Amino acid sequence: MKLKLTQAPAPVHTELAPACGWSVWNELISCSDDQTLHKWNLQGEPEGKVCQLDAYYTDLHWYPLSSKRNQSGGTDVFAVGCTNGCFKVISRTGKLEKSVDAHSGACIALRWSYDGTALATAGEDGSVKIWSRNGMLRSTLAQSDSPVYSIVWGADSDQLCYSTGSNIIIRSSQSSAKQITWKAHEGVVLKVDWSPISSMVVSGGEDCKYKVWDSYGRLLYQGDPFDYAVTAVAWSPNGDLLAVGSQDTLQLCDRMGWAHSKSHLKTGSILGLSWTSDGTQLAGSGSNGTVVFAQVVDVAQEDGRVQVTLEDEHKVVVVDLLSEITDELEFRDRVVKISLGFDHLIVATSTQCHVYSISNLSTPYIFDLKEPVTLVMQCERHFLIMDHSSGIQLYTYEGRQLCNPKFPGLHPELMNQQMLGLSNDTIAVMEVGAQSSGTTVRFFDAAQGRPIGEPFQHSLEIKEIQLSQVGTSTERQLILIDRNRDLYVVGVMKRQPAKLASMVDSALWHNTTGMLAALVDQKLTVWYYPNEVFVDKEMLAKSRFVKADAEYGKAAHIQVFTGAKVLIRRSDGVLVTVATSPYPTMLYDMLRQGQWEKATRLCRFIKDPSMWATLASMAMANKELNTAETAFAEVDEVDKLHFVMKLKQVPHEEGRNAELALYRRRPDEAEAILIQAGLTYRAIKLNIKLFRWDRALDLAQQYNQHVDTVLWYRQRYLSCANGEESNERFIELNDKVAVDEQQVRQHIQEEKTAEADGQAQRDMCDADEDRLGIQGSLQASATTSSSSSSM
Repeated sequence: MKLKLTQAPAPVHTELAPACGWSVWNELISCSDDQTLHKWNLQGEPEGKVCQLDAYYTDLHWYPLSSKRNQSGGTDVFAVGCTNGCFKVISRTGKLEKSVDAHSGACIALRWSYDGTALATAGEDGSVKIWSRNGMLRSTLAQSDSPVYSIVWGADSDQLCYSTGSNIIIRSSQSSAKQITWKAHEGVVLKVDWSPISSMVVSGGEDCKYKVWDSYGRLLYQGDPFDYAVTAVAWSPNGDLLAVGSQDTLQLCDRMGWAHSKSHLKTGSILGLSWTSDGTQLAGSGSNGTVVFAQVVDVAQEDGRVQVTLEDEHKVVVVDLLSEITDELEFRDRVVKISLGFDHLIVATSTQCHVYSISNLSTPYIFDLKEPVTLVMQCERHFLIMDHSSGIQLYTYEGRQLCNPKFPGLHPELMNQQMLGLSNDTIAVMEVGAQSSGTTVRFFDAAQGRPIGEPFQHSLEIKEIQLSQVGTSTERQLILIDRNRDLYVVGVMKRQPAKLASMVDSALWHNTTGMLAALVDQKLTVWYYPNEVFVDKEMLAKSRFVKADAEYGKAAHIQVFTGAKVLIRRSDGVLVTVATSPYPTMLYDMLRQGQWEKATRLCRFIKDPSMWATLASMAMANKELNTAETAFAEVDEVDKLHFVMKLKQVPHEEGRNAELALYRRRPDEAEAILIQAGLTYRAIKLNIKLFRWDRALDLAQQYNQHVDTVLWYRQRYLSCANGEESNERFIELNDKVAVDEQQVRQHIQEEKTAEADGQAQRDMCDADEDRLGIQGSLQASATTSSSSSSM
């Protein structure tokens, strides 16, 4: 990935250009010490002077995009700061709408809040002030001894991040909230930027370094020193890229800080940087008056068989890695996003979306777009695109729109790929924005966009979510990583979270199986059957693979998990390929076809305890008791082996299903199975075994049977525990109901005999039905043969 640079052949500004900014109409406004503001188009061509005012400018910022959607009229404006201490609000056409005296020295920096309700200014006098949209002073947030050189709002439009001296300060606009302060550089901090999506802060200073921080002031990355001071930094709108400017230098970095490319210019110090709303293009203004334009190109994606590269803004190159055949795809409009996966290539230009099948690149499906796309996600059956106006849209690979899920508080401009999950039947969306605490996930049906149940609420702020890619909707699982870096698994239908690991930097589902890979405490961990976390964590620990002989560093990220390969991007930008066992994928393929005996032979051949543990967990989940018995024996799980052997002796299928539900820690489901099958005594006995005495008594009284049985078991329990009855219900019934042990045992034996007789009768009926079915088939065959002979 690199930047393709262009600039005007003839200079437009004659003096220093301190700032520039892109509008939502893809127009760039640049300001200069020659007291002019100029307009530029997307191709980097000057389109004339907007206005000329008697002022020397320091900063420029357009009114925010999200507020333009939510408000009507009067929003096509931008604000500029001036050296005489005032800020001015200017319309798109160059009309001066307002001028406000803000600071006693120069107004060095200013920014609109994301909701558009406030403007923050920072001055040479060391003050930080908040103003209303109409230019009325709301509050003086801070007063420092040294000038404040840079300021930026948080995503919630409540907190402000600013730099003064060598410190960075994050402070809430609410005076009672505690501020966060840390020393960021050895010299003066000249620029800061705070990503509203990733919540990471980047800073540049006179010590010639740029650094990446989290929102609590913890250092995540420190770049190599430049030759000169770092004078400009800017996050891309989606938070995935970072631009850093210095003397005659523009560097493109990953969100973790490592450099993709470094470009050498003749601009002097780059003082201002601004990204387009789609994140594909960057503009910078220099100290010699030059305005430079940079297009992000050489964006490459690979799925193991095909590599796709965005060579320039109008051309995509597709290379088949096996046959080495190259195809070039030309587009009329500039390419905004590309996505490769599941044998399909999605190319979104500024006006259209092109959907290609990898096997046939000559005939794409094409449909028009209302706005440039900010995100593309794919799954096996369909893909998702997102823009700022229409939000989330789901399409088939034939270009047919399936749904457009919406809910109050949806903020697509504050969302990235970590906040969405997509599978064949489900869409998961995190709630973000000023009104959200970041702890809520909403689920939608992929076919119609309808909500699935109530939103899931987590106890802490969620940083990342993903949906599993295999199985049915009832088996769909969501993983989430919260603020404490804990990894949880949540069922989409049964919202019971289970903690899988701590100190997790990244996690990713396998693309064709139910396996899950994660970086836990800087080590790669692969769970072969993560669903076992809901059943038995001891078996879960045995059915995993840990790569303990490699260090991937802090903040590494898993990019690909397919086949027997995991691709990891380290925090320094190095790509590391890790080979995992190929046998779990083979095991999944066999079990998908119901080949349990073949899977058992595979495990015997491999002689790997983790494979036996995986097979045992899968067999129990699929009620394959014979396979489970063999697997448990191989991993020396004696208690579970005895349980399976006893389970096989249960005379009726409903009883076995109930015991399996109990094994999966679902007692209510087990009870419902027994009640529905008419096995009331079994349901009562189930609750007695679990010491759910009140529930057992409720069932006995509800069905008017075995009340004395419950009382007898309760008395035996208290006698063994040397305890006295304290439950008022049992005290009252003990006085009313006579408990005869011999009679209770007789009733229990009668129940067991009735169950066995009933099962025998059902088996006989099934055998008769099978015999009648075979006779009917033989008669039909004979009739057909005789008819053919007569003809």
